[in-house]
Amino acid sequence: MKPTLSGLLIFATCSGLMAVPPNILLILADDLGYGDVRCYNAESKVPTPNIDHLASEGLRFTDAHSPATVCTPSRYSLMTGQMAFRVPNGGTVFQGAGGPSLIAPGRLTLPAMLKKQGYTTAAVGKWHVGFTFRDKAGAPIHSGKFEDAQRIDFSRRIEGGPLDHGFDRFFGTACCPTTDWLYAFIDGDRIPVPPTGRLDKSTLPKHPYANDCRAGMLAPDFPMEEVDMIFLNKSREFIAEHHRTSPEKPFFLYHATQAVHLPSFPGKAFQGKTSAGPHGDFIHELDHIVGELTKHLEKLGIADNTLVLLSSDNGPETTSVLHMRSDHGHDAAKPWRGMKRDAWEGGHRVPFIVRWPGKVKAGTTSDQTLCLTDILATVAAITGAELPRDVAEDSFNMLPALEGTATAPIRPYLLTQAFGGQRTLSIRRGQWKYIAHRGSGGNNYDKGDLKPFALPEADPEAPAQLYDLATDPGETTNLYSKKPEIVKELQALLEQSKTTGRSRP
Repeated sequence: MKPTLSGLLIFATCSGLMAVPPNILLILADDLGYGDVRCYNAESKVPTPNIDHLASEGLRFTDAHSPATVCTPSRYSLMTGQMAFRVPNGGTVFQGAGGPSLIAPGRLTLPAMLKKQGYTTAAVGKWHVGFTFRDKAGAPIHSGKFEDAQRIDFSRRIEGGPLDHGFDRFFGTACCPTTDWLYAFIDGDRIPVPPTGRLDKSTLPKHPYANDCRAGMLAPDFPMEEVDMIFLNKSREFIAEHHRTSPEKPFFLYHATQAVHLPSFPGKAFQGKTSAGPHGDFIHELDHIVGELTKHLEKLGIADNTLVLLSSDNGPETTSVLHMRSDHGHDAAKPWRGMKRDAWEGGHRVPFIVRWPGKVKAGTTSDQTLCLTDILATVAAITGAELPRDVAEDSFNMLPALEGTATAPIRPYLLTQAFGGQRTLSIRRGQWKYIAHRGSGGNNYDKGDLKPFALPEADPEAPAQLYDLATDPGETTNLYSKKPEIVKELQALLEQSKTTGRSRP
């Protein structure tokens, strides 16, 4: 496709008119729920003024979705525009030295596409799509066990990471920053300061949101409670350096936060700053990060030509949902049923905000159905990149929705995958949502803390679920047996998508 005036800003130069693609800042929060943000949930007990301000200056999608209900497959799908269930191990969640990368060598990614369009590309924060670490003998380690993380030879290059998939620079962590067997920063493709001992958990905060933390190997330069502040500083440094040294080139910065994945370890500057406990403070820290990044763009005078995207990799974690509900009257999944790992809306309906001055009308909302996979095709349209047929198989161009010119649904249907990967797929077309299995597809509501939230099954003998989201957005009444014709149509459409390997035409 050709660059168009609708997709690019036009600047006057001494040599005439020149099309300048926008800088792109993509902020991906971790486990941020639809109900965590005030502009999505007026009853949220946590103030989010910076995120709300971002929405007031741009477009807020109300029907946006993560491709999966857990982090690794969602991040793969974001990077490639392809649903993760289509690739081997596409339902995996990596830990420690787990890998290899889910992204096949040569597969076009969002940053690789932008590099071809002249962008400088950088990733800061959580990668979690898989690496290949090696031991002293040079053998690959593809295991998430603690003892295998101990076998890593830190003098060797780490393979399959961001630098091998289109990013010029990377600073971050292999997996969940404060939940892993490996607490160390990766700079480029190496760990410059390796772990020297095991994490002493007795030194960390103790509260209901602090328990999702393994006693992994800890590097001396890895402050468990200040990881997000280090990520923030690295992103600000990249933006400032790029603006100073290459102002004529656009940049793409992917900032993937630790917040608000458990354990909730807000930095010292944010502890006790809300009336919603440690997790509320952590959401407050995330809001601060969003504000600092956008203010940095404004300070450098580049905000007007920067496309800012903010979203989350899946719905909110069970522990934070349960305790925030009981302790603070805050519902991170509101108004949806389910949470992280679940096929119900709470597992994958996420905030999605776009700010692009002069292109996206301020203070607007869109009910277009959107998936994080769509970022790739949309950015391709904005920058004039061609998408071959054999890439971005599940990515749709949402630029008409950004511009406010769409007059019909852009997506013919939406696919999502729950914790079980290909065994737990769902398909949504218009108001109808078909979940191709029984139960949540992730969490167990038959016992434990989640049992009080189990709903009576309207069709207990049904092998799958069908919901009319127009009349039943809470997914309370399974219509599988009452609407066999709809079930048949959606089953056929799902099988067609699996057989053809794509949803994009």
